Amino acid sequence: MNHSLQQVLGAEALAAFEDPGPVSRGLPPGAYISGDFFQLEKASLFRNAWTFVGFAHELKQPGDAVPVTVSGQPVLLVCNKARQIKAFYNVCRHRCLKLVDAPCNVGRVLRCPYHSWTYSLDGGLKITPYFGGREPRDIPEGFDRGSRGLMPVRCGVWHDWVFVNLSGDAGDFDAFVAPLAKWMEDVDFAALTHLVTIDLGEVKTNWKLLMENFIEPYHVQFVHVSTTQQPLTDHYAVNESGCLGSAVDISRDPDAPVSDDTLSVSSRYLTLFPNFVLGRYYPDQIGVHLNVPLAADRTHQRRAIYATSPDAAAATQAEKLAKLWTAVHREDHAMCERLQEGRGSDAAADGGVLSPVWESSVLEFQRLVVDAMR
Repeated sequence: MNHSLQQVLGAEALAAFEDPGPVSRGLPPGAYISGDFFQLEKASLFRNAWTFVGFAHELKQPGDAVPVTVSGQPVLLVCNKARQIKAFYNVCRHRCLKLVDAPCNVGRVLRCPYHSWTYSLDGGLKITPYFGGREPRDIPEGFDRGSRGLMPVRCGVWHDWVFVNLSGDAGDFDAFVAPLAKWMEDVDFAALTHLVTIDLGEVKTNWKLLMENFIEPYHVQFVHVSTTQQPLTDHYAVNESGCLGSAVDISRDPDAPVSDDTLSVSSRYLTLFPNFVLGRYYPDQIGVHLNVPLAADRTHQRRAIYATSPDAAAATQAEKLAKLWTAVHREDHAMCERLQEGRGSDAAADGGVLSPVWESSVLEFQRLVVDAMR
């Protein structure tokens, strides 16, 4: 066992979490409030995983560039001339300046604003003006431009969703997405239309609490009384290798009245570890969350909303959906921020308890966190 993990969480609390009793304990509070634990996550969990970082529709044109932060590292997503998305460390190979600090289109090349070292959209170093002397093309003897291109980062794209793996040690990307993809076999992804992205801003909670909240259905009928009509008894947990979450198949009378301002359809709430979140809402809607950990107690969240059929792509529908989902997220945020505050109490020392019926997938998510830290 990683001694640092045991030290941060406490040996007794960690042992209690790993005890397979009839009602399992939750993760010790240090996993949510400790800055040391967050640093361990950056160094191991996010570095070694396929981490969800962005949306392909924001990188459509050659030269489109989106800077992201992964495991505390500056990374740059770039659309090259072949309209392929590439990922690099967002650092010039001359003096290590961060190359791009806001989403933009860089044109045909990436140029460092400090000394104008210039890279192709595939990361190759092309120009190093005056580096070797008084003439623009002077190059120091023995200097090899070919060895000083941008450092690549392993990158995978599944439909509109971009993932990176810093260590290069994560498993095969197609195998990684396969457990969730099988739930989407009836979706015509060629017809997928991005409707709107909601920037939900900074949430004062640990990223894992947002993930756990999405995974479990136990809270839905209590927290989302005014924004959903999805009875708890129609839900079931999804606890599969590689894919965690829940689902609901609505059993109400099809002629019963339903409000236009609530979520009242059969749905699938599915995740890929560590931070990819996809909601499928029948018959024609998909929502994907991007949770970006900022600190032990802060996470930035965005939600992209998609239609899976052309008829659902009207602008009025997008506006209506954005309003509904903003309301749903605000309800979740209020609970997650209070969960974060509760983790600081002495009463939280045992990690709480998890329902074996409704929160089994939460327990598996927490076990994946611990396993990733060893």
